[in-house]
Amino acid sequence: QVNLVESGGGSVQAGDSLRLSCAVSGGTFSAFAVGWFRQAPGKEREFVAQITASGLTTYYEDFAKGRFSISRDNAQNTVYLQMDSLKPDDTAVYYCAARQTYSAGRYYYPTSYNSWGQGAQVTVSS
Repeated sequence: QVNLVESGGGSVQAGDSLRLSCAVSGGTFSAFAVGWFRQAPGKEREFVAQITASGLTTYYEDFAKGRFSISRDNAQNTVYLQMDSLKPDDTAVYYCAARQTYSAGRYYYPTSYNSWGQGAQVTVSS
């Protein structure tokens, strides 16, 4: 059983930065593609970013390009989402998700992932 635990959420001001962490256990971490999603109140869960199992390829939704950066540390079994220049529209619960695959493809839809964390709240005030 694969378990994912997010941490690093919080309340910040517009323009601030946060780094979310996603600790993965219960599987071969280097075999997982990991994605970040977010869900704001009343809205559907949306793709934010993804990193492939190799760590060589990353994907970002348009709103995240240039502001967010996804990375992974295979020694720590952890994936990070660095978020800079935060905006009030970034307020949401952020989830990490894992899919066991060595493919370099993009997995854009939540249904593409098998395991999910419990979520971390990010609140950005103006």
